[in-house]
Amino acid sequence: MRPLVADIDLDALRHNYQLACRCAPQSRSVAVIKADGYGHGALACAQALEGQAPAFAVACIEEALTLRQGGITQPIILLEGIFSADELELVDSHGFWIAVHSQWQVDALLAASPKKPIPVWLKVDSGMHRLGFAIDEAAAIWRQLSAAPSVASLHLMSHFASADSRDNRYFNQQMTRLQGLASELEAPLCLANSPATLAWPVAHGDWNRPGVMLYGSDPLEVANEITQQLQPVMTLRSEIIALRELEEGEPVGYSGRWRAPRRSRIAVVACGYGDGYDRHARDGTPVLVNGQRCAIAGKVSMDMLTVDVTDVPDAAIGSDVVLWGRASNGEVLSVDEVARYCDTISYTLLTGVLPRAPRRYHGRSA
Repeated sequence: MRPLVADIDLDALRHNYQLACRCAPQSRSVAVIKADGYGHGALACAQALEGQAPAFAVACIEEALTLRQGGITQPIILLEGIFSADELELVDSHGFWIAVHSQWQVDALLAASPKKPIPVWLKVDSGMHRLGFAIDEAAAIWRQLSAAPSVASLHLMSHFASADSRDNRYFNQQMTRLQGLASELEAPLCLANSPATLAWPVAHGDWNRPGVMLYGSDPLEVANEITQQLQPVMTLRSEIIALRELEEGEPVGYSGRWRAPRRSRIAVVACGYGDGYDRHARDGTPVLVNGQRCAIAGKVSMDMLTVDVTDVPDAAIGSDVVLWGRASNGEVLSVDEVARYCDTISYTLLTGVLPRAPRRYHGRSA
C-alpha cells in the first residue's frame, strides 16, 4: 500500500486538553472539534475526550449529527447556530445547544415550541465584526431570550480578533466592552479561544473554547512556557520511494525552480498536494528523514515531493519521512514551522489533509 498515513496520537490529544483545563481551572473547557476535528477525525477525537470534556463544539448541525450517530451523548454546541428555522426540530430532538447571532435566529427561537427548552449562547460582536449582535443591542436581546419559554440556560459569547498577540490594545478594548455588558446583565461568559486560554487569564470565563491547541499547534505569535508543553497529535508520515544522484546545477521538479548547489542526492517521497500537502511550500521547507532534518528541493507535485538528503547517508528507499509531527527517534517537526514556510497557518495544513492519507489512531481510545 502507498506509505502515506496520518498518525493520530489520542494520548497527546488528551494531554493538550488537560493542559487547557490547567490553564483555566475555574472554567469549563469545551473541546472544539469542528472541521472533522481540525482534520484529525471528529468522532475519534470526541471518543478520546468523552470522559474529560463536558461538552463539544462544532460549526454546524451536520457535524453534530455525526457525533450523535457515533454515540456521543455530551452537549454539542453549534457555534454558528442554525442555518434555517426547521433545524430547531433536530436541535430539540438531539439536545444540541446553539449560538444565536442574528435577529432571524432569535425570531425563530421565540416562535418555536421545543419539547425541552434549548440552551443558548448569545453571540456578541465585541470587535471581530463577523457574527454577533452589537454591544449596544445585545442587552435587549438577552432580556428577550431570558423571558422566552423556549430558552433554557443563557450565556454571553464572543470571539477575539487578536488574542494571539500579547501586546495588543484591541484585545483589551474587546475585553472592556464584554466585561461591561456581562456586569450589566450578570451574565456567564464564554470567551476564550486557544490563544486566550493560553495567554489571557482575564478572558477565562465560565466556559472556554480551546480549539487548535488541542491538536498540538501553538496559536501564539511568540511561544511561552505553556505552549511549549503542547504535544503534536497528527504526524503526517510517508517513505522514500526513489533516489536520484544529481550533478551540480541539475534542476529538480516542475520549472526547475531548485538546482543542485553541489553534487546532490535527491529523495522522492510519496506525498503531494493531491494529499493535502501545501503546493506553496518553498525550497527549504523542513522534513524529517530517519529523524534528521532535511529540506524540500523543488516544487511539490500532485502525488510526490522531492527532498535533498545529501547529508543523510543512511537515507534509502523505504526510509521514514515525517512531513510534520513526531519521528520515531522523538524529534519533532512542528506543523506551525512547516506552515510558515508555506505562507499559511497550521489550521489550513491540518484541515487540508485529504482522505487519501488514511488516519491511523494510537492511544488508549484507539
